[in-house]
Amino acid sequence: MRVGTFVLAAQFPGQGQGEALHRAVRSAEVAEESGLDSVWLAEHHFVPYGVCPSATTLAALLLGRTRRIRVGTAVSVLPNQHPVMLGEQAALLHLTSGGRFTLGVGRGGPWVDLEVFGGGLDAYERGFPEALGLLLDWLDKPRVAGGGERFGFREVAVVPRADELLGDGPPGPEVIVACTSPKSVKLAAGKGLPMLLGMHCGDEEKADMVALWRTAARDAGQPPEVVERVEHVSAGVAQIADRTTDAVETLVKAMPGWLRQGLDAHVTVDGRHRVMRDPVAYTEFLCGLHPVGPPGFAADRLAATTERTGITRFALMVEGSGDLAATETNVQRLGTEVLPLLK
Repeated sequence: MRVGTFVLAAQFPGQGQGEALHRAVRSAEVAEESGLDSVWLAEHHFVPYGVCPSATTLAALLLGRTRRIRVGTAVSVLPNQHPVMLGEQAALLHLTSGGRFTLGVGRGGPWVDLEVFGGGLDAYERGFPEALGLLLDWLDKPRVAGGGERFGFREVAVVPRADELLGDGPPGPEVIVACTSPKSVKLAAGKGLPMLLGMHCGDEEKADMVALWRTAARDAGQPPEVVERVEHVSAGVAQIADRTTDAVETLVKAMPGWLRQGLDAHVTVDGRHRVMRDPVAYTEFLCGLHPVGPPGFAADRLAATTERTGITRFALMVEGSGDLAATETNVQRLGTEVLPLLK
């Protein structure tokens, strides 16, 4: 079982954006010091829900500041950028970090980002499979041409090649796909790629998605060793305290204000109607799903998820208090008190 942090760089009410980014960086540094496996970085645009606009840029900083921990994007929003440019960045980070970088990609949402960056609604609704295919080609081949509906260009050399890692290590960065629907599950399965499953999903839903992935992977001709060995990632929330009531209280006091402010700021590109979750009810719902409580309870909750779903990797949001010192303590307790119980 591998446990990591999920860093949104969340801007809580009354905080500045620099404060949110400083807390994000510190939480990653403390995660390495505390023995955690990985740090996963979210990417958002134009909203205080998360103030990191480039997960790969922040990943580069953190890979330079750390020596052991893996750093991944959760996720880089593919419709907002050219897959070749993202592939170049991923190869660069893979090679210069000694193979510690994971590239997580996703479709994002129907936000105004699509207008600002020029992808348009079609890139969100129909373009993700083509973009993902081109990205994977770039990470796997010596020369690539774009022959799709959206990306058309002459054959060019891939520089740097992701398989040029010095010493021992994987031939390229791991690629994972954020999956929220059967369609995205089948797309990831067809290519043999692990899934990142959201914090809003319970164990039963995640187990169903893993089962669907396995069936779709077999149907697509993926070899048995791929089907059995792929390690999916479960996103969640973690808040460690001596008593469950204290952990829940910490999150219920802080997270609703951030959720309300952050989610209200999202603007759809086409004016479509959005249904907002109640922030307090959603926070309480997350507390009921995830490792929120004493170390023993948190370890049992993670172990139960693994038993029910087969998922052995976790990306846990640890900044739910909105406070720098409390976040650092939370990360330390997750690494030094919860992780040993799992091993």
